[in-house]
Amino acid sequence: MTIRVLLADDQEMVRNGLRRILESRSDLAVVAEAADGVEAVEAARRLRPDVCLVDIRMPRLDGLEVTRSLAGPGVADPLKVVVVTTFDLDEYVYGALRGGAVGFVLKDAGPALLVEAVRSAHAGDALISPSVTLRLLRHLTAPASGPGRPHPLSEREIEVARAVARGRTNQETADELFISVSTVKGHMSSIQAKLGLRNRVEVAAWAWENRLMDAV
Repeated sequence: MTIRVLLADDQEMVRNGLRRILESRSDLAVVAEAADGVEAVEAARRLRPDVCLVDIRMPRLDGLEVTRSLAGPGVADPLKVVVVTTFDLDEYVYGALRGGAVGFVLKDAGPALLVEAVRSAHAGDALISPSVTLRLLRHLTAPASGPGRPHPLSEREIEVARAVARGRTNQETADELFISVSTVKGHMSSIQAKLGLRNRVEVAAWAWENRLMDAV
C-alpha cells in the first residue's frame, strides 16, 4: 500500500528535500505540495491524502491553524497531520497537538525519523522516537502541583498510557506488557473514550499532565 503524503512548507528547498526523502521509499508518494497554509488546507480537503506533513510556520495560515482546520475538534472526517518543527523556537507546537495533530518531527531529525513519523501516523502509532516525544512533552507540559487528578482508568490502562507517553508503538507496548497488539488497541480505545481524547498524542500529554510518569 502506498502512503499518499501532502507537503506544506513555505520554503521550496525544504519541500524539495522532503519530497526526495519520502519518494526514495517505495511505500511513500507525495501527491501535492503547498507553499502556505491556505494552499495546504485547500489541497488536503480536495485530495484527502493519508498524511499531511505541515510546517508550523507558514504565511496566511500557520501550522496551528492548518491543523485545526484539517484535524481539530468539530472536523467530521479529520485528516492525519504531522507537524514539522524546529522545536526550540516553536513554543506553540503543543497547541498544534491539542488541535488534532497526530505526530511531530524535527526538521533536523534526519531522513529515517521523517519516514518513521509519516509511517507511524498512517499506522496510528503517532508518537515517534522516545527521545523526541519525551523532550517535547516535558518542555511543553507544565508540571502539576500535588498528586495527579482522579481518573477512571484501570491499572492496565494506566500501564498502556504510560507506555504511550514514553513513545512506545502498539507493538512495543504489547511486547513490554506481554499482551497482544489487539489488546493494546482495545485498551487505547477505552482510554480515549473514558478521557475524551482523540489520539495517542493527547493520551501522552494527559499522562504527563496528570503525573502518571512521576512513578516511572
